[in-house]
Amino acid sequence: MNDNEQKLFSSYPKNVSYMNDRLAVDKSFDIIKLDLEYADTNMAMFMIDGFAKDDIMHLLMKFLANLKPEHLKPDPLTKLLKTYLPYIEIDVQEDLNKAVDAVLAGTTALVVDGIDKIIMIDARTYPVRSSEEPDLERVVRGSRDGYVETIVFNTALTRRRVRDRSLRMEYMQIGRRSKTDICICYLEDIADGERVEELKHILEAIDTDGLPMAEKTIEEFLSSRYWNPYPSIRYTERPDTAAAHLYEGHILVIIDGSPSVMITSSTFWHHLQHAEEYRQKPMVGAYLRMVRFIAVLFSIFVLPLYYLLSINPELLPRGLEFIGPNEMGTIPLLVQFLIAEIGLDMLRMAAIHTPSSLATALGLVAAIMIGQISVEVGWFSNEVVLYLAVAAIGSYATPSYEMSMANRLVRIFLLLTTAAFGVIGYVVGITIWIIYLTKMRAFHIPYFWPFIPFSYKAFRDILVRIPIPLKNRRPTFLNPQDPDR
Repeated sequence: MNDNEQKLFSSYPKNVSYMNDRLAVDKSFDIIKLDLEYADTNMAMFMIDGFAKDDIMHLLMKFLANLKPEHLKPDPLTKLLKTYLPYIEIDVQEDLNKAVDAVLAGTTALVVDGIDKIIMIDARTYPVRSSEEPDLERVVRGSRDGYVETIVFNTALTRRRVRDRSLRMEYMQIGRRSKTDICICYLEDIADGERVEELKHILEAIDTDGLPMAEKTIEEFLSSRYWNPYPSIRYTERPDTAAAHLYEGHILVIIDGSPSVMITSSTFWHHLQHAEEYRQKPMVGAYLRMVRFIAVLFSIFVLPLYYLLSINPELLPRGLEFIGPNEMGTIPLLVQFLIAEIGLDMLRMAAIHTPSSLATALGLVAAIMIGQISVEVGWFSNEVVLYLAVAAIGSYATPSYEMSMANRLVRIFLLLTTAAFGVIGYVVGITIWIIYLTKMRAFHIPYFWPFIPFSYKAFRDILVRIPIPLKNRRPTFLNPQDPDR
């Protein structure tokens, strides 16, 4: 597509013909072109069926129908904008190509004979579902609204909770063909200005046809390590969670077409926090956070450690000899674990593609596949099923879905290194994992901060859910302009 600037022609028929050709009105049934005549003046209106609000457009056309030639004198453009087109979101455009792009995004374009600008009427509406609590971030007590796929709705949900005069919503488009709407959201008085400008520069430099996967496509451009499984950006579908991060100094990226809002910058520990911890009393929230940390550690280390102790029973202290398998089974222990891991992922994918009406049948299949019958036929031992269940619960207890998938790959990696090199493989594998995370950076911020490099106060705030009245400082790694809350 040619995105070169094209100024309006001096001839009204040429302008209408140009837009007609660029929009391919005759080839797409949903692109509407209306040839109108109001106040003895030729006009043409371009819009997308399904985007334009019929009642608003009908009302505006009624106003135009009552016009007389003398009403548009001496300055027809000013008269239309300020008097006879009573609508909130109205603008002018001098570039025909930009006008075409705006029409494809849902704006209505009004071309008027004798006016050297196109009047853009943003009377659009998008198909949208109702705001519901997101499935991945449910809380026992708290708000039940969540982001949807429409960017204007999402910005409104955010501003509803952040009524700060310094809240900025900066608009841009990404994608040569898709022209996807993007919003960068931050508090100007708090967020680091250099990070805001850097993020804008990175987004503006994205050169691709479109964003078919919305936020996931943008993340791959923002992340410099394409094959790194660990997420460098946190996602949320909860407006209250997004607002809390704004107050800390984070920058949000809201993408049209996605209910997930991107939170930058984020560390390893941000992906282990959940809104439920702050919806409970501080002591209960601190307990829930500790349980979650333990569950995440179990999801990574329990299976490799159990395998290590099973093949090296001499490592078990006295009184813990029961940890090893009572019966090794006909299949090697490592192969059992790998089959079970692949089986779990198969079940997870099957659950995504299974209609809810067949969920019970899928549960029965899962019970047969990884259950007593599999043990009886010799596929698995009882201990394998037990420890695999512990690891799976730890994965599902991880708030971030992306983090849980990355930890699952690390668990398989530790299993393989332990099987290959025993105790040395287990220890070296964990060391490589820690070094790998330590060397990671998300927007120049150490991924493992504040554990490495160590910061006592910051690490204490992460390890224990601190009461809000005592949490009077913003995270230092964000370099906030106003560090005092």
